[in-house]
Amino acid sequence: MIMIMIMSRDQKAGRSHSMKIGNSSIGRVEEFKYLGTTLTNKNSIQEEIKSRLKLGNDCYYSVYNLLSSSLVSRHLKIEIYRTIILPIVLYGCETWSLTFREERRLEAFENRVLRRLFGLKRDEVKGEWRKLHKEELSDLYY
Repeated sequence: MIMIMIMSRDQKAGRSHSMKIGNSSIGRVEEFKYLGTTLTNKNSIQEEIKSRLKLGNDCYYSVYNLLSSSLVSRHLKIEIYRTIILPIVLYGCETWSLTFREERRLEAFENRVLRRLFGLKRDEVKGEWRKLHKEELSDLYY
């Protein structure tokens, strides 16, 4: 069966029309995956980002043993993140028009992965272990 998707600001566009080519009918879909990117009829990027973050998480856990090993240097772990995980998350991002909420979700994912890579830090004043702050992460990563 042939499928089509109509993208329009008018959500009723194309709903009342049925299409046929010869004996084949053409069905209408709300979303589909094209070249690894999920396109929706509402042109919403939220589902695509959700999908990309899930794939990035899956990728992280597929190399988890390597990233959690004390035998691998911090520099190599960062390179693994930059060359394997990050491209999976950001594939097709040139076409995204992000809202503030979506930017925060991407930033939260990156901070979460970097905290796992860099580990905890011992607070010199209190003598307790704590998570790295966002500023500390950016100093270590960039």
